[in-house]
Amino acid sequence: MQPLPEITCDAFHKAIDHHLGNAAPVVVRGLVDHWPAVAQAKTSQAGYVDLITRQASSKPLTAFSIEAEHQGRIFYNDRFDGFNFSRMQLTLQQALAQFDALAQQASPDTLYIGSTNVDHWLPEFGQANVLNIDLPNPTVSLWMSNHSVVAPHFDFPCNLACVVSGTREFTLFPPDQLPNLYIGPLDLTPAGQPISLVNLQDPDLKRFPRFKIAEAQGLKAELSPGDAILIPSMWWHQVEATGQLNTLINYWWRDRASADTHGPPLAALQHAMLAFKDLAPSQKQAWQALLDYYVFNQDPAQFDHIPETARGILNPIDQTLGKAIRSTIRRLLR
Repeated sequence: MQPLPEITCDAFHKAIDHHLGNAAPVVVRGLVDHWPAVAQAKTSQAGYVDLITRQASSKPLTAFSIEAEHQGRIFYNDRFDGFNFSRMQLTLQQALAQFDALAQQASPDTLYIGSTNVDHWLPEFGQANVLNIDLPNPTVSLWMSNHSVVAPHFDFPCNLACVVSGTREFTLFPPDQLPNLYIGPLDLTPAGQPISLVNLQDPDLKRFPRFKIAEAQGLKAELSPGDAILIPSMWWHQVEATGQLNTLINYWWRDRASADTHGPPLAALQHAMLAFKDLAPSQKQAWQALLDYYVFNQDPAQFDHIPETARGILNPIDQTLGKAIRSTIRRLLR
């Protein structure tokens, strides 16, 4: 593993457009040191818990409970027909009380809250803790646990993740390391995204020999309260949280187009599996050429032979064209 590149908060802001448009990860030290919640977390755990308790909504949310023997790793069960955690519904105030109780135990279970909308469950948090970065329509989420390990996975949106309390260790792999990460099922996943089956804490190189290649390309950094990490779209990342109460706030955004204009790529992958996976090799090759031509390897001038008014879905996709394509897809699926 190699260390992740790091920059200061001032350097990040001076070249903000470069970093947000760059396809490389970077750790930004002290990016959210100015947040009152971070200052409180650094000063007093009890004071921080009181702050979040007062700001929290009373609406129930979904949490994972993982027995201590799994050491916080959110994963499959031994039969691979389910998972090693149970789901529960509780309020954020109840979760904070559970974190306090777990902290008193010598070998505590893990309580994990993931991808919880900040505006719905911590409505005052965003008003008091301002990012001061202009991101296009970001989704802002809360992640909270004691010790937890989220296996390597990718997200399609770009991600700016900010540590508020506790310590987070991030391990990143470039998108081209997919074949060396031994990814599990696409349709049976712990939290929506496919994950690597390799235990990074103790990799089984007999079972996963190519992981040595990925490991050589891996990047790692430990973040403290106030630090942030920029994870570009499609980079694989493992996140390990430590501390009695670990809090992360992250911002997801799509760098070019809104989700209501363009479709979800993972859904397209599922449909591609249905449409292409079991075709004859010659047919697969022909369709691969079509996909490369129309989708992946476009030359800006390759459609110049078609009058612009007749290019239809070959034109750049705006909201009107996106709606028309969705309508066509629904009709074809019927």
